[in-house]
Amino acid sequence: MNINIRSATVAAIAASWMTPGFADETCNSPYLSKLIKGQEDYVYVWTLGVEGMGDGYDKLVTVDVNPKSKKYGKVIASASTGARGEAHHMGFTDDRRQIWAGGLADTKIFVFDIATDPAKPKLVKTIDMAQRTSYLGPHTYYALPGRMLVQALSNTRDKGGVTGMAVYNNKGEFVSSHPMPTTNGGDGYGYDLAVNPKKNVLLTSSFAGYNNYMRPFGDLVKDAEAMKNFGNTMVVWDLKAMKPTKVFAVPGAPLEIRWSLAPKDNWAVTATALTSKIWLVKQDAKGEWQAKEVATIGDGKQIPVDISITQDGKGLWVNTFMDGKTRYFDLSNPEAPKQTYEKVTGKQVNMVSQSWDGKRVYVTSSLLANWDKGGADNEQFLRAFTWDGKDLKPVFEVDFTKENLGRAHHMKLGAQKL
Repeated sequence: MNINIRSATVAAIAASWMTPGFADETCNSPYLSKLIKGQEDYVYVWTLGVEGMGDGYDKLVTVDVNPKSKKYGKVIASASTGARGEAHHMGFTDDRRQIWAGGLADTKIFVFDIATDPAKPKLVKTIDMAQRTSYLGPHTYYALPGRMLVQALSNTRDKGGVTGMAVYNNKGEFVSSHPMPTTNGGDGYGYDLAVNPKKNVLLTSSFAGYNNYMRPFGDLVKDAEAMKNFGNTMVVWDLKAMKPTKVFAVPGAPLEIRWSLAPKDNWAVTATALTSKIWLVKQDAKGEWQAKEVATIGDGKQIPVDISITQDGKGLWVNTFMDGKTRYFDLSNPEAPKQTYEKVTGKQVNMVSQSWDGKRVYVTSSLLANWDKGGADNEQFLRAFTWDGKDLKPVFEVDFTKENLGRAHHMKLGAQKL
């Protein structure tokens, strides 16, 4: 299947991707229009439902984050799905009129209208990914021109890690499916995806299937056979043709992928969950894409769960779940990242998002319902910080347990007007 992204369109969007001065997130698709040109007004938090807490369902929560607002730091809306399916990630459509979101325990994709009233998203459509594919656990939602590319983590046949991607148009109509490669070094696993339009490259990473990620973490790590069932690859794809062209061996479950946004850069980084490494993917002198380990995170025993690259490509935020730390790495030389800062931002931390100008950093707490810590360590929050280049300074916190909302996971930035 050919996605039919014309070269002129790719060039125009790639140019807008590199335009400085915006305050939007640095991990969005380069095809996203209507970037936030200043202070964001909202943080949308995709939240796992907890039985007996509020309505118990997964929901999209809106938090007011504009310091000039009377409701600054407060929850102002919540849109429930009426279901509980391990809410995880979400993404904007290219026109930014919708957020698509889903859970790892289900096959459903939830479509929220954020254009009619950005402060109060509304659930307008539900898509069952399994109706046209065998995929389970939709994870990454990535905007293409007029379409959404969705990466799944598992499948409905055996709930293992062999999975694939599906393409839908912005109306939610199925276009095509694309299995993760299982030959030429491919293990069939998937996790995140990200595009470099200048090079016509789609890059994917890998994690594990339902049978692993839905188990209690303590039980899983004691099961030697189950611990073998994690992804150890990244794949380079021809974006226009949606065909894999090269498979890298990247041991330890490579997770989020972040391309440098600097105009002259053509490289990406990822972090491996099980080996606590930073890997670099870039072209060599012959123009061949290569992947190599370039740094160790902390003592090498932590679990990096999210990364956020600065808009100039010179810095990387890394959250590690078990020790609750947010770290900053200097990426001035991507071949040799150096940690320059760390701070405990929670008893457990998961996602990290920064504004385009790098002055604001947001952190959430939940990894997976069965992997989160227990007792007093089971904090569930959205925490906001300012960053002056030297220190993260807390400015507000929303306690999701106290608010009866659930477990806070993924974040996207929003605005009243775009």
